[in-house]
Amino acid sequence: MTHAQALIEKIEKPHLKSKLPTLRIGDTVDVHTRIIEGDKERTQIYNGVVIAVRGRGINVNFTVRRIVGKEGVERTFMLHSPNVLDVVSRRQGKARRAKLYYLRDRLGKARRLKEVRTGRSRGGAEGGSTREAEPELVGSP
Repeated sequence: MTHAQALIEKIEKPHLKSKLPTLRIGDTVDVHTRIIEGDKERTQIYNGVVIAVRGRGINVNFTVRRIVGKEGVERTFMLHSPNVLDVVSRRQGKARRAKLYYLRDRLGKARRLKEVRTGRSRGGAEGGSTREAEPELVGSP
């Protein structure tokens, strides 16, 4: 690492968030953002599918896409921004690409990603093992 890179990392370090959300491509997330209107402040929740994550260090940003009134809307958020209060993952989608830009051309049910579900096996109390089940791919409801 060069001296300039070390100096940049040293300057950026105090501004990085300590608790980062687990953010993966294809996840359906709720992004809690701080909105300041005049002297009032409120929290707005933007939900959609993560279609891209790029950057490193303090410059990490992610793009979330959702459909509003039959029109696709994409919004890019800086992960370490003080205006991004929280990112909550609602559903994990299976993605085999780093960028899901092809979802822009899809309509209706073709826009959905298969869901990756993790959890216990369905044995219940009757002799089922207590070991965690392997992740299972389940089609969208």
